[in-house]
Parts: sequence; structure tokens; C-alpha cells
Amino acid sequence: MIQGARVHPYLVDCTLKYVAFEPMSKCSLSELSPLEAILFDIDGTLCDSDPIHYHAYRELLLEVGFNGGVPITEDFYAKNISGKHNEVIGSLLFPDWDHEKAMKFMDDKEATFRRLASEQLKAVNGLHKLCKWIEDRGLKRAAVSNAPRANAEFMLSMLGLSDFFQLVVLGPECDRAKPFPDPYLKALRDLKVSPDHTFVFEDSASGVKAGVAAGMPVVGLTTRNPEQLLIDAGATFLIKDYEDPKLLAALGELERASATSGKVDA
Repeated sequence: MIQGARVHPYLVDCTLKYVAFEPMSKCSLSELSPLEAILFDIDGTLCDSDPIHYHAYRELLLEVGFNGGVPITEDFYAKNISGKHNEVIGSLLFPDWDHEKAMKFMDDKEATFRRLASEQLKAVNGLHKLCKWIEDRGLKRAAVSNAPRANAEFMLSMLGLSDFFQLVVLGPECDRAKPFPDPYLKALRDLKVSPDHTFVFEDSASGVKAGVAAGMPVVGLTTRNPEQLLIDAGATFLIKDYEDPKLLAALGELERASATSGKVDA
């Protein structure tokens, strides 16, 4: 074991093992060479959907008299809702409700989200250019989200990415959702790639923790959530969007490392 190294789960031949995982240099992905895959969260990572989710929650929570009829704030949403899956959110918001009633509220909220998103959903700046970069290099890719399947498929369709991702892994369909590593470990296993040659894009603390726990560096998008939350969760570095100079420089450095090693043709 390397002194001071972090320990993370590593999936090899479907067996969970543990290996030392060294923190990378700031804003660097070069140690991933040769790159095999990139994994993406959906909400807030592919699209700036958090404001739509926030307004849907705000609207429906007012209808049921949550918090004495005082509207929730964006700060409350970021700290208590963003990145979590619906079972956890329902229990947090309505600890005194029975499960069926809480899940009915969540279903209504998701329907409201899809109605609003049909007119408002937009891709994060630079996303489609990055997708072409990934396709041109033959990299594997998966969408890994805590969203319900109806929402995930709806958003991917709205963004024109239904055929881009080779795999969609959803937290509610795994034994444990994010912040546990299970969804990302499943993506690694199903794509047959190593965490040593894969990285993650995430926008929430919950998602960052899941990616880090699965043994991968995570590039955090500062779409809506506070930067310090992402840093504290273990993000390797933060970017504003997919045209951020820090990301472009890191990808360029990664390609140069691959070319120098002779392992892949950059």
C-alpha cells in the first residue's frame, strides 16, 4: 500500500477488490492514459435541469403546505434534494407520510418536471462538441443517474443523445443509488473498462462521492451546486461547462500522454 493513498473499490472480473488510488495532480487526467471510457451523470451534467426540478418542487410543496406554506429556497434544494434519488427525498421531505403517499407526490413532481422541461431543457454549453470528440476516438460511454427511468429517457431524447450512450445505469435500479458507488461500478463492469482508464462528469456532491468511491477521478460541473460542496466531496477539479479551458487543457494533455506512450493513436 502506498503511504497516504486513498483506498477505493475496484471491479475486476466481477469481483470487488481494493487497490491504492493516488490523488491526481490538479486539473490533470493524464494518468488515465490510455483513456477507455467517460461516464456522465444526466441532471445538471448533460443539461441545466436543476432550476426546472427546483421550480417543480417549489410549486408542488406549496400545494401540500410543506414548511408551513413557506416556499423552499434554492439553498435548501441544493443541500437536501439535488443529486438524491426519490426514495431518499420522499423520506426526508415527508418523514410522517406513509411510503405510498410520499411516492405519489414524487411521481407527480416528476410529471411536472417533464412538462416544464419539454419547453425549457437545454444542453450544457459544449456538450455536443465533446460528444463528437468522444465518438471520434471510439471511447466507451454511459449515462449514470439517480433519475427515474422515465425522466432519464426523456432528457436523453430531448438532448438528442438517446443513441449516443451505449449504456444507461440508474441508481433506483441498483441495490444502492448514489452516493454509493454501485451505479458506477455497474457501468464499469457492463462496459468492461477499468477505473484506471475512466473518468466521470458530475454536478452534485452525491454523484461526486459515488464516482470517487468507485475509484475514478470526477470532474465536477459548477452548473448550480456550490463549488465547495463538490470540492469537499472529492472532485478532481471543477469546470463551468464543456468549453472550459481547464477541461480542454486536461483532454489535450491526456491525448499527448497517450501519443507519447504509443498505446493509442491520438
